[in-house]
Amino acid sequence: METEILREKSPEEKGGPSAGRRQEKHGIHIELTNRNIAEVIFDNPDKAANIFDEATLDQLDIALNAVERIEPDAVVFRSAKPKVFIAGADLDSLASANEELLEHLIVKGQQVFQRIAALPMPTVAAIHGACLGGGLELALACDARIASDDKVTKIGLPETLLGIIPAWGGSTRLPRLIGLPKALAAILSGKAYAAKHAKSVGIVDRVVPRERLNAAAVKMAGGPAVSRKSFFLTNNPLSSAVIRGFARRNLLRKTRGNYPAQEAAIAVAGRGGNGPVDRSLKREREAVMKLARSGEARNLMRLFRLQERSKKFRYDPKVNRDALPPVTRTAVIGAGVMGSGIAQWFAARGASVILRDIDRGKVAAGMESVRKLFSGAVRKRILTKHEAMRKMDLITPSAEAVPLSRCDLVVEAAVENLEIKKKIFADLCARASDETILATNTSALPISELCEADGVTHPERIIGLHFFNPVSRMKLVEVVVTEWTSPEVVERVLSFVRGIGKLPVVVKDSPGFLVNRILMPYLIEAGKLVDKGYTPAYIDKAMLDFGMPMGPLRLLDEVGLDVASHVAATMGESFGARFALPVCIKGHLASGNLGKKSGRGFYPYEKGEPVVVMKPDLPPVALSRSAIAEQLAGLMSREAALCLDEGIALDADDIDFAMVMGTGFAPFRGGPLEYARGRKTLKLERNL
Repeated sequence: METEILREKSPEEKGGPSAGRRQEKHGIHIELTNRNIAEVIFDNPDKAANIFDEATLDQLDIALNAVERIEPDAVVFRSAKPKVFIAGADLDSLASANEELLEHLIVKGQQVFQRIAALPMPTVAAIHGACLGGGLELALACDARIASDDKVTKIGLPETLLGIIPAWGGSTRLPRLIGLPKALAAILSGKAYAAKHAKSVGIVDRVVPRERLNAAAVKMAGGPAVSRKSFFLTNNPLSSAVIRGFARRNLLRKTRGNYPAQEAAIAVAGRGGNGPVDRSLKREREAVMKLARSGEARNLMRLFRLQERSKKFRYDPKVNRDALPPVTRTAVIGAGVMGSGIAQWFAARGASVILRDIDRGKVAAGMESVRKLFSGAVRKRILTKHEAMRKMDLITPSAEAVPLSRCDLVVEAAVENLEIKKKIFADLCARASDETILATNTSALPISELCEADGVTHPERIIGLHFFNPVSRMKLVEVVVTEWTSPEVVERVLSFVRGIGKLPVVVKDSPGFLVNRILMPYLIEAGKLVDKGYTPAYIDKAMLDFGMPMGPLRLLDEVGLDVASHVAATMGESFGARFALPVCIKGHLASGNLGKKSGRGFYPYEKGEPVVVMKPDLPPVALSRSAIAEQLAGLMSREAALCLDEGIALDADDIDFAMVMGTGFAPFRGGPLEYARGRKTLKLERNL
């Protein structure tokens, strides 16, 4: 078995005679350079990404046997995949493993990585592409790390986002490498760092161009050892106890105790920077065994798998996607908040954009919004100044009617008025080619009526593309399909949406589509509770405790009470009284209090922030905050069940996924249908 993964480089590769062989189907093999450096190369032949499952850990164990036998001067670990170093553990294996197998996998990973850490020769991880979770834990077991400066290189420990903690040594080794405060920040956030950011934090030692990575790694492996800082001041038992205390208090203010993985990470990684390694690894094992069986971990892992499904979903497998023309030239009609946000996102992802509005002032304001978004991307180190300027040049502002025949996609993001939209689409049909995809960003209006409007031709190329506000932060896009929309158009749009870094969910054309349809009864009921005497702060706190990122009344202020009332009216025409506005919203509208944009809604606003005035919270006969949360969340669950029965979405998974990604429905609860199933408040089994 050992010789099957051992291969010396060919004469062409190293300039010397070859003396070895390679089994092509093996996921890990070793190559020896002419400097007597062993390169352990990951290349899973059956998958696009390298991941750690039991078989891969066994192969790595065998590779280490070979390394110890041949006694090279140094070892380099690298990947042959074009975009992935190692993407982490196989989540399907972890999720399906029984307790005994799960413990075996954890122990196996710790033992194999400990073997790397104990190798007597220098070890270097040459990182190109995704180096996440177990991939980074392998790299941390090495003596040094070098990364490519390519944008596909992302380095991090995302385990807490999945409801678990790094347990193959990550919670132990990262605090020792970069100090406890930085290690906790990386582990608790689950953030994937770009290579240069990872270097500034101290996770990697050097960043080089992609084409120089392998040679630089070999040179580093054969060179002097990297000097390391001492973190005794932060990692000693007394300091680490203080840091853990501060970290836990800050965490609980943000999560309200809803995410046990983060708390466990503080407890384990907070002690990982000092003391015996084997004791710290034991704490990792004990914590992850407890967390992996929790409902939170199950739901968060499910959400991750649903995100992966969204990236690969086929609307019609019979369509040959490779034969479809890509979308590269776009136009956005309407330069308001949504239009400018969509245009900026398209350009940031390399598409050329015409930003069109009939009002010159709105065009100018829209371009200023675009500029601010690009400036923000520069501040966050997402783009360099040069990249931002170059991408901004992809946007052509226009207050005049321009030909759209060369556009692959036109997105209408004008005022939410059906009659105006009908006129716009008739005009677009006259100025675009018959093959141009025409999309609307409406949040609630029936798209089928646009297909039937006077002057509208080729309704098979009309589709809904509902982006969520703010476009730069919300990953979900509802792809709304009418009875006329062709499968080819849907597949082209899905490819485009994924290509610009968004997550699509396909839904049927219906008032409010999916997300707003489910969300609106929840918002309306919150307003009715205000009518009954509950304060906005009391209601919002109930839903923050439940796990929502923002309370319903604060959300109404953010959206705008005028916008929300328009959406409710549209849905009320089809679904009746449950979408009727509460008295308090009607009163705010009559007074011109539209929310944040007018300076007052359910809250007064100063410098864009709500002023929360603490008042007596409760009416004479009051529900507890937990009872309010259950009542409001239950409304979303019931509306979600109706959407499932009506076939608005493909299945319950799509509904839960859309509500988590589109509204922030508490991710650890799994979505409104999973929440209801867990509480057995709805008979959903026939649908699930």
